[in-house]
Amino acid sequence: MVKSPIPVDKVVLKLIFVAGNDQAGKEFNILPSLTAAQIAQQVYEEWPQEWQANKVERAEVLRLIYQGRFLHENVTLNSLNIQAGRKCVMHLVPREKIPQPNIDNSNKEKIHQSETGCCMCSIM
Repeated sequence: MVKSPIPVDKVVLKLIFVAGNDQAGKEFNILPSLTAAQIAQQVYEEWPQEWQANKVERAEVLRLIYQGRFLHENVTLNSLNIQAGRKCVMHLVPREKIPQPNIDNSNKEKIHQSETGCCMCSIM
């Protein structure tokens, strides 16, 4: 199998589509200036034959995961320091909304304290 060269102006983005128990990878040539939302749109428009059984209804439900974190719609590959002429692997999942980060109770207390400008004291 002969590997095709990586375009110097693009990132070869290997997306592993995760839907249920199925995981299948496919490579896309992506401009590094595109946002995650634009990448999702391009993937939707170039939906691979191998993924037809799991085709989504619209591009807006496709979410990219890079290094274990969901990418927000306005994040570009450039902003992640993913350079043109390279290959990168990300996961692609169908999901309506990006989950919010968990905040442990100690952080919640600190956040509340900074919002109110005061703290709680106990007198013993």
